[in-house]
Amino acid sequence: MGRGHGLCRGRLALALACMAVVALTSAAAAAASAAGRSVPQGFVGVNWNGPLDGTALDGDSETRLMVRSGIESARFPIYWNLAQPYASWTDVPAGQRGRFVDVGGVPTDFSGSDRTVALAAARRVNALPVVLLSPSWAARDRTQRWSPPSDPATYARFLGALVRRYGPNGSFWAARPDLPRRPLRDWQVWNEPGQRFFWAPKPSAKGYVTLLRASRKAIRKADPKARVVLAGLNALAWKALSGLYAAAARGLFDVAAVHPYSLKVGNVVRIIELFRRVMVKHGDRSLPIVVTEFGWPSSFSTTGRIYGFEMTERGQAKRATEVLPRLAAERRRLGIRRVLWETWISNDRVKDYPSTGRDCAR
Repeated sequence: MGRGHGLCRGRLALALACMAVVALTSAAAAAASAAGRSVPQGFVGVNWNGPLDGTALDGDSETRLMVRSGIESARFPIYWNLAQPYASWTDVPAGQRGRFVDVGGVPTDFSGSDRTVALAAARRVNALPVVLLSPSWAARDRTQRWSPPSDPATYARFLGALVRRYGPNGSFWAARPDLPRRPLRDWQVWNEPGQRFFWAPKPSAKGYVTLLRASRKAIRKADPKARVVLAGLNALAWKALSGLYAAAARGLFDVAAVHPYSLKVGNVVRIIELFRRVMVKHGDRSLPIVVTEFGWPSSFSTTGRIYGFEMTERGQAKRATEVLPRLAAERRRLGIRRVLWETWISNDRVKDYPSTGRDCAR
């Protein structure tokens, strides 16, 4: 979902091994006793996307490997365009009708999210969904793959359906008594709206806040105790956050999210500091921060520096071992609830992700 997606090679190779060491020594592994933990349950996590979005890989084997590596949380995408590709039943080809269920008159395919939620629940991984990508029938601009919806209510209705399926009284859990009951309570609304790639063709703080307002209403109607997670903000994240506050975002989210990509480890912490400073200024001192993406792609040997923070696998591993203890040490001061490495596994690169020249603080 960010720059790491499509630029890392393999399963982070040395970096994941190093993450396991860090997780164990910080008592983040499941085997550690509650009294001995230095970070809360679920603090260390990864993004679960790319090749894991489909069935090409053995998802259960990958999830078991995550857990053995000390991973306790995962952020995963729910693609609205795949779940609701057709606006009405009359649009669905006859041969495809069997894979859809009716959600307020819209044919809906929950198979992708069902698969991921089941895998996470089976291994007791804390799951954070991020809901994104408008289907063409709902997009403001059908020529733009990452166009926001023309009517925020369509996205909000889909979010409400997801909460009713996977929330505390969700139909999914009733249908799957074989699984540990782990309802989803955190819902991330879109991804990087300050980035033209994810809010095409041009970012709009006002547009995102309108979407956030409609989403919060739908989420809370379905689950009054659900937590609304702000879209992860990248590039000059603190400035993007200031823009959202100026557009009246305060009170519309319960958890803030940041993507502190940078070449230097120290800048990762600095970005979060600046982000927290904006939150304090606007009266949100008490709200937690989730680092929903961070990391260093291990693609330097094949791509060079495109976005400014590519590494070799050795360099990636070195930064992982430096940054995780640093974030754990700073979590109380900065109010960091969890950190999610981007990404567990990905293709070698994504050709359609454009560099803005402002993707990180160098």
